Amino acid sequence: MSSALRKLVANASKCNCTVIFINQLRSKVGVIYGSPEVTSGGNALKYYASVRIDVRRKETLKDSGEEVGIKVKASIKKNKVAPPYKSAEFDILFGSGISKIGSLLDAAVAGGIAVRKGAWYSYGETRLGNGREKAVQFLEANPEVMKEVDTQTRAAIAAGRATPGFDLPESSADTSLDEVAEIVNEEGKEGLSS
Repeated sequence: MSSALRKLVANASKCNCTVIFINQLRSKVGVIYGSPEVTSGGNALKYYASVRIDVRRKETLKDSGEEVGIKVKASIKKNKVAPPYKSAEFDILFGSGISKIGSLLDAAVAGGIAVRKGAWYSYGETRLGNGREKAVQFLEANPEVMKEVDTQTRAAIAAGRATPGFDLPESSADTSLDEVAEIVNEEGKEGLSS
């Protein structure tokens, strides 16, 4: 395996192509400390890989009692090309793939562009829907609202405020980019002093 991977990695690099290996987990017996999960195939694949991603199902998505997809958490275990140990959650819908609108809604809520109170999602004065699926359906049916949310969410990401756990004022949808920069600077100063 090691000699084959050495040749494969060299050729893949020359051709500027990506090679994807899919593996499953096994459990080691008698492990007391650490994770008992290990990938099969020895250590060569772990060593030669540039990026290793652990993808796990978090929950099943249902619409009217019928399974329509899964919520997935992808965690970076190894990364030679960017910072490691990041994670992301997204929906995979059966028959259509990754839900871009669902990811947009999650990022908008994390950035304070859309607000979730209880089960209701709203954007400014516009009620998006009662429950996540209804909010996604509303955005699909109203492309002009979706474009506004997308534009503001991208601006929030560029300003560094669309990350979960970042405290924002309640009316962040009305906050200008200058005010956002001021908030980010103040948060940074507080973090340095503590």
